[in-house]
Amino acid sequence: MIRLEKRPQPSQLWTVLTPVLAVLLTMLVGGIMFAFLGTDPLEAIRTIFWDPLFNPQFAGFTRPQLLVKAGPLILIAIGLSIGFRAGIWNIGAEGQYIMGAICGAGAGLAFYPADSVLIFPLMILCGALGGFAWAMIPALLKVRFGTNEILVSLMLVYVAENLLASVASNLLRNPEGMGFPGSRNFKQWPAAHNAELISGTGMHWGVAFAFIAVILAYVLMSRHIQGFNIRLTGEAPRAARFAGVNPARIVILCLGISGALAGMAGLFEVTGPAGQISIDFNSGYGFTAIIVAFLGRLHPVGILLAGLLMALTYIGGELAQLMLGVPGAAIQLFQGMLLFFLLATDVFTNFRLSLGRKEPA
Repeated sequence: MIRLEKRPQPSQLWTVLTPVLAVLLTMLVGGIMFAFLGTDPLEAIRTIFWDPLFNPQFAGFTRPQLLVKAGPLILIAIGLSIGFRAGIWNIGAEGQYIMGAICGAGAGLAFYPADSVLIFPLMILCGALGGFAWAMIPALLKVRFGTNEILVSLMLVYVAENLLASVASNLLRNPEGMGFPGSRNFKQWPAAHNAELISGTGMHWGVAFAFIAVILAYVLMSRHIQGFNIRLTGEAPRAARFAGVNPARIVILCLGISGALAGMAGLFEVTGPAGQISIDFNSGYGFTAIIVAFLGRLHPVGILLAGLLMALTYIGGELAQLMLGVPGAAIQLFQGMLLFFLLATDVFTNFRLSLGRKEPA
């Protein structure tokens, strides 16, 4: 008889192995899926994971895109991981990402066509405040009424998407755009454009802030008393209360940080790669960042590596669609397999397989 037995303590070996196994299983099962779709599985896996980095035909364009795609994923995932470590499940980062973009873009467009070095910093601040304010809705409802932050934050994503469609068609619509929805193009306005800091590298302010967030999150969670309180709240809520940790304050702090970082990610994206507020501006980064956070084991350095890996699947997936005709839905399913297999293999961190007969009670 095969059964699962709980380990006396979590296995450190399996903690390290599970992300690697999840990636390998994703490649294996994803290859089978590509074979059923009529695509050579080895060629598909090579196109996704190898060609964007090492194929001279594409690497000149795709390598800089790695940082462009990874920046928002890392920034959002860092914020989510802090809440997840405390047992606070913010599933609505996509909505906070959208609201950050709307608030930051709106603040900048209010000064168009001024040319001041203060405009872009103001937009960053307003983007962070927009995401923060949107995250405060589930935070305050949880603290005051005990609502479930998972449902509230998730439902607010759809509200944010409708607000995005509204402002793109009305409030922030480009008056010189001949009636088409969408704001002015920030790439044509130097004072508000999130341009590359080093030409040809993909490094812009959003990527720089992502790296800074990794460092600050590491310091917070490993060197600061507040990080200890966050970890204690997630691992032993009763012990945290006995130690004098205020659970309401932890909820506000964690959701506030994750909302602010998601809002900043939205602002950097709308002023950089996206270039404008549009109806289809949101690209699912807020949901994909959940996979990045767990693939990185909720550790800042792990999230940095996981964000780069997930960005590689984005770029390689687009390349596979273009070169091999792989459907976009198959690429999304391939990315989702990462989280599925991570959760599946993560069982063995706390449990082990036991063979033999079960002793009678």
